[in-house]
Amino acid sequence: MTICFLHNLFLQSPCNRKRQKKLMQIDLSFLQLSELTLVGLVVLISLYMGMAVRHVKLPALIGYMFVGVLFGPSVLNVLHETALEHLSFLAEVGLGFVAFTIGSELSLTSMKRLGVGIVTIIFAESFMALAVVTTALYFLTRDLPLAIIFGVMAPASAPAGTVAVIQECRARGSLTKALYAVVGFDDGLAVIIYGFGAALARNLLLAGTSAGSVSVVPGLVAAFLEICFSLALGGVLGLFFVQLLGRLKSSRDTFILFFGTVFLTTGIAIHFHLSLILANMMIGFVLANTRQGLLAEKVRQPLQEILPLVFILFFSLAGAHLDVKVLPAMGSIGVVYILGRTAGKIGGARLGATMGRVEEKIKKYLGLGLLSQAGVAIGLSLLIKNDFSQLAIQYDLPHAATIGAAALTTITATSVFFEIIGPICTRFALTKAEEIPLGEEK
Repeated sequence: MTICFLHNLFLQSPCNRKRQKKLMQIDLSFLQLSELTLVGLVVLISLYMGMAVRHVKLPALIGYMFVGVLFGPSVLNVLHETALEHLSFLAEVGLGFVAFTIGSELSLTSMKRLGVGIVTIIFAESFMALAVVTTALYFLTRDLPLAIIFGVMAPASAPAGTVAVIQECRARGSLTKALYAVVGFDDGLAVIIYGFGAALARNLLLAGTSAGSVSVVPGLVAAFLEICFSLALGGVLGLFFVQLLGRLKSSRDTFILFFGTVFLTTGIAIHFHLSLILANMMIGFVLANTRQGLLAEKVRQPLQEILPLVFILFFSLAGAHLDVKVLPAMGSIGVVYILGRTAGKIGGARLGATMGRVEEKIKKYLGLGLLSQAGVAIGLSLLIKNDFSQLAIQYDLPHAATIGAAALTTITATSVFFEIIGPICTRFALTKAEEIPLGEEK
C-alpha cells in the first residue's frame, strides 16, 4: 500500500514527463544534516508514523519503512548514500538483536513438541519455492540458466519482518514457535541451495565453450563451511556469555553484557564473512537451552524494551535503501517470480506440515509468515551480478552479464513488494491462528 502510493505519486503522475522528472529530482541533501540529527529525526517521525499505520491495522514497521523510503535517496535524499553507508552498522546490529531473539525462543523442549514436522516444513517450503520459480520462469523465458538463478533466490527470507510483527503483537503459541524456528534456519539452507544452483547455471552457460564446465563442489563446500563456522562462533561465544551471565546480579550489568556480546559477535561475523544471523541466533539458542527460568528471563526483559527502537532503526534504514524507481523495471519476470515464490512458500509449508503431521493451524497459516524477503536475497543477487559479469568478460558471454543485471534489478524490485506484503500476511496469519492476545489486535 505504501509503496503503491509512492509509485503513483512519483512515477505515474498524470502530469507531463517534464513534471515527473522534476519530482524525481527532489534532493534535500544540501541540508547537510549531521548523522546524529538524521537518526534522531527519523526515529521521532517513524515512531508516530508507526502509530498512525497501526490505526488502520497494519504493522508499525510499514510506517517505519515509509519514512525510510520518503527520506531516502529515491525520494527526498535527506538520508543520502554517504549517510546510509556510515549508518549501515545500525542495520547490521539490529539484525543481530533479531537473530538473538529467534535463538532465545528455540528451546529444545518446545522444538520437541513441534517434532520432525518443523524439519519437513523447512525443506519443503525452500525446495518448493525453488522448483516453482525455476519451472515458471523457464516456461516464460525458455532460458534455463536464468530460471535457475531466480529459483535459487526464492528460498531466502527476511526474518526481521516476521520477528518484528511477532514482537509488536506479543504473539504466543505453536504457530509463533514454528515461525521462529523456520525463519531462523531458512537462510542457512538458502545459502547451500544458492551455492549449488549458481554453479549449475555457470556450467550451463559455459557448455560448448573452451572452458567446458565448472565443479559445483567448491560452491557447496564454501556454503557449508560458512554455516558451520557461523554456528561454531555463536556456540563458543554463547557458552562464554552464559558463564559470565551466571555471575552477574544486576539487571543493568546483564543488559550491558548482552549488548556487548551482540556487537562483538556481529563484528566478528562480518569481518570473517560469516552469517551474523546464524551466529547471534546460536547465542540465543545456547542461552535458552543451558540456563532456563529466571536467568534467561533477565535477558529477555531488557531485550523487549530495546527491540522497538531496534525495529525503528532497522526498518527505516531498510526503507531508505529501497529504490522505488526500480519497480517499473520489474516486468513479467518479476511478476512471475512474485507469484511463483508466493505459491512455493505457502504450498511448500503446507506440504511439509502435512508430511510432518503438525497441528492444523500451523498447516494452514505458517506459509503466510514466510513471504518477507530482502537482505540475504539482495546480497545473493549482487554476488550473481558480480560473478556473471566477470564470466561474461572472461569467456565472451554477454548473456551471462544480462542474467546478472536482471537478477539484481528484479530481486531488488520484488523485495520492495515482499517487505510490504510479508509483514501484513504474518499479522493476518497470527490473527487467524488466535495467537495475538486481546488488546494487541488493534
